[in-house]
Amino acid sequence: MHDLEAPGPARPFLDVVVVGEALIDVVTSPEGTIEYPGGSPANVAYGLGRLGVATGLLTAIGDDAHGAAIEKHLHSAGVTLLPGSYSLGRTASATATLAPDGSAAYDFDISWALEPVAPACSPKVLHTGSIATFLAPGAGAVKSFLQQCRHECTITYDPNIRPALLGSHAEAAAIFEDLVQLTDVVKLSDEDAHWLYPRKDLEDTAAHLLGLGAGLAVITQGAQGSLLATHAAQLNVPSVKSRVADTIGAGDSYMAALILGLLTRGTDGFAPAVLEQLGRTASMAAAITVRRPGANPPTLEELQTQLQPAP
Repeated sequence: MHDLEAPGPARPFLDVVVVGEALIDVVTSPEGTIEYPGGSPANVAYGLGRLGVATGLLTAIGDDAHGAAIEKHLHSAGVTLLPGSYSLGRTASATATLAPDGSAAYDFDISWALEPVAPACSPKVLHTGSIATFLAPGAGAVKSFLQQCRHECTITYDPNIRPALLGSHAEAAAIFEDLVQLTDVVKLSDEDAHWLYPRKDLEDTAAHLLGLGAGLAVITQGAQGSLLATHAAQLNVPSVKSRVADTIGAGDSYMAALILGLLTRGTDGFAPAVLEQLGRTASMAAAITVRRPGANPPTLEELQTQLQPAP
């Protein structure tokens, strides 16, 4: 059984460990077809690496050309692919078909299982989400990681709902709520929120997540901005206006920048000023990402430059 992350000369200390799927996005548009390394958790890990955060990814890929492309992509951002990640016979893929407005519809070829891994829980943040938290048998291993690390680090979760890969609504909602109880920060898109809780408005959904045990609930609303809620405060942060090439990876860039904010927020907890800074930073990261094709998140320098007030 491997350690999830044991610091040492060969494996430096990681601020964030991400657990979840990595795959190849096959993007089809009127201009043709392009392949990108992707998968929501892998995108979050890559986004964190681009932001200068020491990050490792535990995933399941195949020892094939697509798997090698994913590892090369992650390494280009300084992300460590953790031991046990080469465990599938074939690397998964997702075909994204782009609409004229840049939005994407997905079709998946994926299986998800994890090697037995004992989490050392040395990171400051453990992040998971998406297909990895719903698809058996790997989802059970992900839940076990969260249970074992629950009191050792901050746990963040983005379910990134893909209805085509889920069972019944009731089953998926139950899986989601079981995991929320193990997490500190939960981020949903408005589409996720409406799918999970079609009878609730976004404010009620955020309150429901807090009632399940989350300390911070975040709901993104695209061009309408994002809602950040704690037991003490609820704040709406406007989006950053941006020309849209496509929306691939925008939510993952938001999540990566949100985690960066959690790591750097200081000692003020979730005071309203902290929530505003978290939302503003994450919204800027998403805006930069949608300006260019594919899951191409900002570097720390790009993000900091765009966040500076105009002279």
